[in-house]
Amino acid sequence: MEKWIGVVTLFPEMFDGIIEFGITSRAIRRAILDLQLFNPRDYTSDRHRTVDDKPYGGGPGMVMKVQPVAAAIDDALRGAAQACPGETAEVVYMTPQGRPLGQPLVEAMVAGGPLVLLAGRYEGIDERLIGGRVTQEVSIGDFVASGGELPAMMLIDALTRWLPGAVGDSESVTQDSFANGLLDFPHYTRPEELNGERVPQVLISGDHERIRRWRRMQSLGRTRDRRPDLLDAATLSDEDRQLLVEYDRQEGGADG
Repeated sequence: MEKWIGVVTLFPEMFDGIIEFGITSRAIRRAILDLQLFNPRDYTSDRHRTVDDKPYGGGPGMVMKVQPVAAAIDDALRGAAQACPGETAEVVYMTPQGRPLGQPLVEAMVAGGPLVLLAGRYEGIDERLIGGRVTQEVSIGDFVASGGELPAMMLIDALTRWLPGAVGDSESVTQDSFANGLLDFPHYTRPEELNGERVPQVLISGDHERIRRWRRMQSLGRTRDRRPDLLDAATLSDEDRQLLVEYDRQEGGADG
């Protein structure tokens, strides 16, 4: 089934990159993803197409006005309703104040209905618009970007990878970092030796069970060393605990 995503943005041209290139482009061509763009400037009535104004209370910067943004969201919601009858669209505001974007949220959005992503600019949007239209606020990290377009593109890309048929080898998605709650294992390709450093012998042994154990060991060890919070939240088997012991014995994952 095609995933419908609408984006409310003042800079629709920024999305040419994901529309024309990569996995998202292929998903659009294959009718796996339907991506629509809505510019609030198209919903203004003055000759300057004004979409921002000074904030009440003073201070630097400008705030996005309610009327054009609300009209763009409403048009996007109509598009979602037409494309996905009977489904309720989520209106997602990309903001540093939102819920952190992680794999569980990505998968929930993949399984859910159509999405309307709101990409803010300037100092943000009028708070009354958030209360009246937005159903969820999402952040890609504890920092401030110039606008919500790049965060929205990152969310779209992450979602698209999980749409059936979007990635040629679906197993490559399920083995990515975070897909199983852990970081990914290291990868190698030709040449077998590079500047005196060889590919781990286990990977060219042809022994699939040894390769599976080595990869799991690396994934566990990397997660513990780099993101111990993820390992704390994971459910480890007896084999996993033994693999961590082996990882330590091998001083960070030399050949096993």
